[in-house]
Amino acid sequence: MKIHGRAYRTIWVAPDGWSVVVIDQTQLPFAFATRPLASIDDAAHAIKSMVVRGAPLIGATAAYGLCMALREDASDAALSRAYDLLVATRPTAINLKWALDQMVEALRPVPPAGRVPVAYARAARLCDDDVATNEAIGRHGLSIIRDIAQRKPGKTVNILTHCNAGWLACVDWGTALAPIYMAHDAGIPVHVWVDETRPRNQGGSLTAYELGAHGVKHTIIVDNAGGHYMQHGLVDMCIVGTDRTTATGDVANKIGTYLKALAAHDNGVPFYVALPSSTIDWTIEDGLRQIEIEERSAREVTHVLGQLSDGSTQTVALTAPGSPAANPAFDVTPARLVTGLVTERGVCPATRAGLRRLFAERAG
Repeated sequence: MKIHGRAYRTIWVAPDGWSVVVIDQTQLPFAFATRPLASIDDAAHAIKSMVVRGAPLIGATAAYGLCMALREDASDAALSRAYDLLVATRPTAINLKWALDQMVEALRPVPPAGRVPVAYARAARLCDDDVATNEAIGRHGLSIIRDIAQRKPGKTVNILTHCNAGWLACVDWGTALAPIYMAHDAGIPVHVWVDETRPRNQGGSLTAYELGAHGVKHTIIVDNAGGHYMQHGLVDMCIVGTDRTTATGDVANKIGTYLKALAAHDNGVPFYVALPSSTIDWTIEDGLRQIEIEERSAREVTHVLGQLSDGSTQTVALTAPGSPAANPAFDVTPARLVTGLVTERGVCPATRAGLRRLFAERAG
């Protein structure tokens, strides 16, 4: 996708051929900045601190973190240590473990002396595959938007999304936003209600930033306004991403997603979840009881980054001094509230049977 007319991915190998560069998402939307990552510690810190975020991008960053670790020590023991360090950085997003597992599977049969080029080639392929996967998700989601547009000819399709599941959350295209970009590019009039997504404001800062850069009409709303717009018929569909989806269709996504799904269900608004198959955790069935929910720093709730009138940025306090704050980063939306899952292989019901129909190889 493009920023200021220039096409970017969210992560790429630097000219030196071994370090990588990422877009520093903690600087957005007030400044567009990149950050070099030159070690496994750099990669781990970028993931933990949300310099990079979004399940697919976290996986890609971890893959390159493993590559950089192997440049220092490519032994079996070092490979295991690097895996353990990276997999612990964010517990909820399954893409992190999936990407690292893909790397280890490719590297274990290779003698240590030959592992580094194999690692970089595998990480590059993971990134290319992510782009192709998200483009396919976009095409399948586009058919949903097109169907809605055909039922209201000449009128705008109003779509609500929560958090950021655009190209900034992936290597390119995005998951939930990919169908919206394709609809916009196809000339379908679309408008996006963008939840601010407290406490880190990924919607108001990241989703709004990239939609604006691509020319997609959008409006930022406070997190609790979505139900109001649904009640008044101003939302035609909801679409969100996910960090982990169970084999039975339960969905873990940014905190607040569950409440949007409840409001959508009460108002007859279709609620879709867009995801690559790498986000499906086939080993679990009960999302509410089996998905570990990351608890992040209370400071994310009590403080916020803003821009001052002189253009500088500053973090300021929001809440009553001394009051404690809780910060669960995700919640779980039960499958019964999900209209459909939009994957790279098509759209299916949020059920075990629906997922197995698209991914028959997982039926064993």
